[in-house]
Amino acid sequence: MKKIADFITKNNILIIIISFILLIPAYFGFVNTKINYNILMYLPKDIDTIKGEKILTEDFGLGAYAFVIVDTDNSKKILELESKIEKIDGVDKVFSLVDALGTTIPLDMLPEDIKQVMFDDNKTIVFVTFRNTIASNETVKAVEDLRTCVGDATKVSSMAGMLIDIRNLSENEIYVYIIIAVILCSIILIVATDSYIMPLFLLGNIGIAILYNMGTNYFMGSISYVTKAISAVLQLGVTTDFSIFLYHKYLEKKNSMNDKREAMSVAIQETFKSIIGSSLTTFAGFLALCTMDLTLGTDIGVVMAKGVMFGLISVLTIFPSLILTFDKIIEKTKHNAFLPTFKSIQNFALKYYKIIIIVFVVLFIPVLYGNSNYKIYYKLDEKMPDSMAFKAANKELAERFDLISPEIIIIDKNIKSNEVNKLVDEINKMDNITFVLAPNSIGDSEFRSLLPKSFTEMIDSDKYQLIILNSTFEIASDELNNQVEEIDKLVKKYDKNGIVAGEGPLMKDLVLTANHDFNMVNYTSMIVIFVIMLFVLQSISLPVILIFAIEFAIYTNMACAYYFGTTLPFVASIVVGTIQLGATIDYAILLSTKYLDERSKNDNKEEAMKSALSTSIPSIITSALSFFAATIGVSLYTQVDMIGSICMLLARGSIISMIVVIIVLPSLLLLFDKIILKTTRKVGEVD
Repeated sequence: MKKIADFITKNNILIIIISFILLIPAYFGFVNTKINYNILMYLPKDIDTIKGEKILTEDFGLGAYAFVIVDTDNSKKILELESKIEKIDGVDKVFSLVDALGTTIPLDMLPEDIKQVMFDDNKTIVFVTFRNTIASNETVKAVEDLRTCVGDATKVSSMAGMLIDIRNLSENEIYVYIIIAVILCSIILIVATDSYIMPLFLLGNIGIAILYNMGTNYFMGSISYVTKAISAVLQLGVTTDFSIFLYHKYLEKKNSMNDKREAMSVAIQETFKSIIGSSLTTFAGFLALCTMDLTLGTDIGVVMAKGVMFGLISVLTIFPSLILTFDKIIEKTKHNAFLPTFKSIQNFALKYYKIIIIVFVVLFIPVLYGNSNYKIYYKLDEKMPDSMAFKAANKELAERFDLISPEIIIIDKNIKSNEVNKLVDEINKMDNITFVLAPNSIGDSEFRSLLPKSFTEMIDSDKYQLIILNSTFEIASDELNNQVEEIDKLVKKYDKNGIVAGEGPLMKDLVLTANHDFNMVNYTSMIVIFVIMLFVLQSISLPVILIFAIEFAIYTNMACAYYFGTTLPFVASIVVGTIQLGATIDYAILLSTKYLDERSKNDNKEEAMKSALSTSIPSIITSALSFFAATIGVSLYTQVDMIGSICMLLARGSIISMIVVIIVLPSLLLLFDKIILKTTRKVGEVD
């Protein structure tokens, strides 16, 4: 490591030049990375609902569709609109009641099911299908053109429309996130460092690492909008303390050494030894997200693990080069320390450590209860702004036509008509089912022969036939999920390979997948981080105590959601615990290693803890406040609740972890002092 450190300090100008040159491909990678706005695409590919989506796309052209609400029953105007819609690139078929009536079928001859779905007083529904899937660029562009063609985006109901509105909102917000995070972090860093200009170099260094990380996302093919929105602020939050630690080491060595390059070389070497363990735990915490069946976890996990890696590399190469190059400017802009000594916190933690243990035990019960009972929502548009066009369209569809949860059953073409009719009858008997349409249940054969080919092709193919139904249960509700399960059992009775597809069934699978992922991710992250700490701390007992302390902080954080009456998006409930564990276990590692070092020199455990707290509290508070600053502004500003909830939980979690580490953890270390000493190798030599 010494040779590398010496090379960095001797070639600081060259490193800065290379780092800026590398920003060019990184920028192009960043702007050309595809962003996915459809969370449902991350469901496992082998489940029935995803297979169903593939069949609907390839065999029926129903992989994506839209309902257009037309404020007229004038046949001529509707046909003119349909003609315009058909010319849009990406549109496959267009159908309305007018198409049926245009074949000389009297309105009274139409089955009530069809009239109910497609017509209400002077409003008519035009049904539009697209050639490609919901999230494809072709479909998204087609829906945008469809909105323009109709002249009112609030009259077009489509999942692709939801993705468009989310995209527009998040793209407008993302740069504001970064500006807010940078401003708030700058304030923290001015207080935490001794130079007014140092935050500029520190944040500039992290900014370069963030752009490298975002640029290399290009090789992943695409990333989710959630990943894009939170990765920059998370990387800023979890890697800032690496830079602060290096800067403090440099100042320490500079005061005792004559040559600043030699001082920086030693600082790089010692910083690497000190932060490698903490960076590994953070790295592992993010990679644990890759164990999720919902591959959104892999998306976030890989991007953030890369972020930690780029952050570490830039702190050890670019940041030292910037400090050495601009050392004179840094010296000229120095100020007196603003950060207090925190002696009152230190004294409180030591004086009342036995009482703290008692309070800790008492709080454990309400914390566990709150952590187990906070509410989660799965509906993707649950807390989106009501002003969004797709929400207005969905609301009108629900209120006027009772179209709330349309579903599509895919069964074999060879299932006999009488069997299909039995299935339709059984489904019709269920609560909250407003209609069920099957190829053989739409009037008699003579009537079906008069229907437009565009309609019959939508529900009948060479291999499959479709049954279209609608439930008035809300999507992602327990009632709908239970109903979908009942329908699936009925379908399997008539066709063992039958599939219930559509948004409702997809959301049911999302619920099942998320519940499995929650436990998998939490257990994996704890096990992996425990193993890493075994080697880093060279102790059997310390990893248990530290993980227990941070898990208590995580449980407290999630319990706050219950006691504050906050309903969390499912993604937040899965990923936040793992991120908080990986990012804030560093605070606990720092304090415990300082304590071990002091304990090896001092037989009095209280004195050893006092010394450990005095040297570690400023670093822990600075790190936690940096993480808080990077995330709190985003949570308060954004209108995308999935992003806001994650950032709010992480902001609150950083503060709770900080409090637990500087108040509760010292008490635990003092309580288990004898066990720690007996189960830890080389006390006093742990880096």
